[in-house]
Amino acid sequence: MDYMEKYHFWLDSDAFDAETKKELEDISGNDGEIRERFYKDLEFGTGGLRGIIGAGTNRMNKYTVGKATQGLANYILKNAPEGAKMGVAIAYDSRNMSPEFAERSALVLNANGIKAYIFDELRPTPELSYAVRSLGCIAGIVVTASHNPPEYNGYKVYWADGAQVVSPKDKGIIGEVNAITDFSVIKTMDRSEAEAAGLFNVIGKEVDDGFIASIKAQAIRPDEVKKAEDMVIVYTPLHGTGNKPVRRVLSEVGFKNVFVVPEQEKPDKNFSTVDYPNPEDPKAFTLAIKLAKEKNAELIVGTDPDADRIGVVVRDENGNYDILTGNMTGALLTEYVLSGRKEKGQLPENSAVIKTIVTTEMVRAIAEDYGAELIEVLTGFKFIGEKIKQFEEDHSRTFVFGFEESYGCLSGTYARDKDAVGAAMLVCEMAAYYKNRGMTLYDALNGLYEKYGFYKEGVKSVTLKGIDGAEKIGKIMAWLRENSPEEFGGNRVLVKKDYKSGVFTDVKTGETSKSDLPASDVLYYNLEDRAWLCVRPSGTEPKIKFYMGVKASGAKEAAEKVAAMERSVDEILEKVD
Repeated sequence: MDYMEKYHFWLDSDAFDAETKKELEDISGNDGEIRERFYKDLEFGTGGLRGIIGAGTNRMNKYTVGKATQGLANYILKNAPEGAKMGVAIAYDSRNMSPEFAERSALVLNANGIKAYIFDELRPTPELSYAVRSLGCIAGIVVTASHNPPEYNGYKVYWADGAQVVSPKDKGIIGEVNAITDFSVIKTMDRSEAEAAGLFNVIGKEVDDGFIASIKAQAIRPDEVKKAEDMVIVYTPLHGTGNKPVRRVLSEVGFKNVFVVPEQEKPDKNFSTVDYPNPEDPKAFTLAIKLAKEKNAELIVGTDPDADRIGVVVRDENGNYDILTGNMTGALLTEYVLSGRKEKGQLPENSAVIKTIVTTEMVRAIAEDYGAELIEVLTGFKFIGEKIKQFEEDHSRTFVFGFEESYGCLSGTYARDKDAVGAAMLVCEMAAYYKNRGMTLYDALNGLYEKYGFYKEGVKSVTLKGIDGAEKIGKIMAWLRENSPEEFGGNRVLVKKDYKSGVFTDVKTGETSKSDLPASDVLYYNLEDRAWLCVRPSGTEPKIKFYMGVKASGAKEAAEKVAAMERSVDEILEKVD
């Protein structure tokens, strides 16, 4: 069926309720809107679903969520039938329709004879990862669109190891979801019947307690907090799930002066105080910085709506509040965790630090300094989670710390996804440690530059929405493969890595080698002068991203080098236009 036929099918079929039909009737005659909603099915990709909320096959609604869950149920029953009794843990965030989508997921599972364990209210994504293993579940679901604008929602699937599903399970689940072409085959049942049958189970405090205890066990130098308990901290949950757990863990480890941004404290499905509920956006900290100035705070931490990403703002020697990038925070934490564990004799000989391919190269120097192996994975924290599982199975390495440039990190293995609750505790403890030595985190960052060199990263993100946008992103990637650039920002390309074909090419010699990472639509260029550039379409947003990194003698030179690379990207975009 074409998009218009699908539209009329939804209007005429008994499989869809009156509310849905009313929404579709209201766009009658709007061909562009109908096309956007029905030109394709909302893709259940390797990370699950993510899309705009609304009626239609290309939207997040109870029918597309039901289809995804029915596909997951079919996969479990075919491939791990014992999983029906093990059950599936479900969490959700503060977004529009999140509680409704979570309950819908539980009842679809229940109708297929699969137990569901659903939280009594919103919870962070990393707590879902913890809960899967804590409860002994076969899988997990979290309903969230992370840091996306309020009109979005999403749906991510985790497996029994607590990490997001990876190959081959992701492809198997995708196959089962795509095999459902008739929404009437999606099973569901009444909640009261599911509860009576022991299929629908509500969880809460017992899992919370275990999650917080596991985070506190990751403390590196807990005694430092007592010496700096008067340190003033401002925290913003950005209207999301972090409010209760972050405040709880900071209180329990001993911080006594934590002020929460009042306008952003409570859940708000419309994120009314920010344009974009993302700690990567400096404007998200406007209210927090205002409060920090009032309270004379030394540190600001913020978590995104599902509390898996952390943003950090530090006060410099001039009293200004400087927003750290995800790379800066990750590098500081890597140094702090490795140095602390080595100091206490707790750094295993086979220690491993994991980063994604678009994350700062500074962490390579840090890992080498402490004798830890640095391992690189594709973008997406699920690949870090996959490595943690591998290490536990083959005992080849001991995971110590992992992070990605997009503000996500994890210390320890209690969760298998990035955790901003745990990161908040470690960042505040780290700030206390440096405060006790007469330093701020700003001073500590400058210390890293002095020790390892001045690394600077940049990212140019180009938003291209809708059908035309998706086509343009495809054209950009195709152009780069057909017209391989010789240089970026004046730095010659030394090695071109195409993760889609898996072929790495030495530009000078023409020699090729094969990637040992999964196939992914990513291009990576090693450049002279220790610079690099990476291009990848976003897997969760209508964007194509150009990541870049340089090493320089100082801030001015680094900024000039990154700016030159950004100009090269602009020139490429003009050519593809």
